[in-house]
Amino acid sequence: MNGPARWAFWIFIAVLVVLHFVLRIGLGFAQLAPDLLIVALLLAAREARAGHAAGLGLLLGILDGAVIPFNLGASAFVMTILGFAGGRSRELFAGDSFIFLALYLFVGKWLYDTLLYLVTGDLFGSGATYLLLVSPLTALYAAAAGLAGLAAYRAFA
Repeated sequence: MNGPARWAFWIFIAVLVVLHFVLRIGLGFAQLAPDLLIVALLLAAREARAGHAAGLGLLLGILDGAVIPFNLGASAFVMTILGFAGGRSRELFAGDSFIFLALYLFVGKWLYDTLLYLVTGDLFGSGATYLLLVSPLTALYAAAAGLAGLAAYRAFA
């Protein structure tokens, strides 16, 4: 990606981040809204180098922690790891098909929930039940929202 297409992509990522906070806080949907912050991080990590993606993950984790103060450090730590892993995934997996991106977003969101649970221990309360029942559904929801957003971006870009 060069020139205007590169700028358009990063504006799309910024729109996803702003939309995440508008839906979750501004409109009060909280957990009913998809986790667009993770989607933005994972999509950006595919286009950035691993170090830059880790830095973006740290920044987004701090933003997320500013809204939910009790997981400030944990969210920043986990999103940094997720950004780095997403940046390295480009070297391992080539291609941008919708099936790959759906699987990539699903696994990324589920990995985020799992790592956040391992770091915090009792953040979700119900533990394994959350990771096996609720987390895959939220990961599927985030992947579907991410693919819809990406399809809209590709249609207009």
